[in-house]
Amino acid sequence: MDIDLPFYLFWGVVITGAIWLGDTLFFAKARAEANQPKDGDADEPAIVEYARSFFPVLLLVFVIRGFVAEPYQIPSESMLPTLEVGDFILVNKYAYGLRMPVFKEKLLSVGEPARGDIMVFVPPHDHRYFIKRVIGIPGDRVAYADKRLVINGRELPYEFVRTFQDPRLPFSSVEYQEEIGGVKHKIHHSRRSERARSWVVGEGEYLMMGDNRDNSTDSRAWGMAQEENVVGKAVAVWAHKEPGWNLPTFEKNRWLGDSGSVPAE
Repeated sequence: MDIDLPFYLFWGVVITGAIWLGDTLFFAKARAEANQPKDGDADEPAIVEYARSFFPVLLLVFVIRGFVAEPYQIPSESMLPTLEVGDFILVNKYAYGLRMPVFKEKLLSVGEPARGDIMVFVPPHDHRYFIKRVIGIPGDRVAYADKRLVINGRELPYEFVRTFQDPRLPFSSVEYQEEIGGVKHKIHHSRRSERARSWVVGEGEYLMMGDNRDNSTDSRAWGMAQEENVVGKAVAVWAHKEPGWNLPTFEKNRWLGDSGSVPAE
């Protein structure tokens, strides 16, 4: 997302509310008295009329998007095969607690991200929303070598699914079923080599990876996601739109699993 919609919604609410309130407190009465001899009805300035009309609409959208749920479209292939480019997902904004939009202050703690969740957040290097899978939570020791994850000394269970050829790559790719935090989901990786890595996840931090492991810019590149930048938990795919001049379809609608993943077949 290149547009910080919560920011503009917040200031839209503030400005329209201030105009409407200011007019009500300081100008409306005097205007009504001045117009009473004519027709008993005071003509509002256009800016006040617009503010009074837009304020409740902007406030409702701000509250829903800021505290309840927010739609988000998948922009890249980093979460294949779980999420496809063009998927519209619904993000539960209160799954991890209520936050004040824009200011990011937590108002109420409800839950914490768990391993296996698909989480929307703002990464440390970019102002846009990113979506990845939670791999490590505070206190975890995570190692990644030979395309396999080891968390706190235990290698995650993997089950081979298939080998396939991505036409954009000169080498074949592999699909596995990975299980993390009790959540089974499919991942893709290529046969391209990658150096071994290890991390210790600090307090208020989360190690994030895409399911398309070799085609995802994630914590391996820019570090940990911070707790204060968590947006919410992906809970459903509610529509899909192919790139270009195509209408959205609802054939791929589905709930994501209990921990934010597609249940394994």
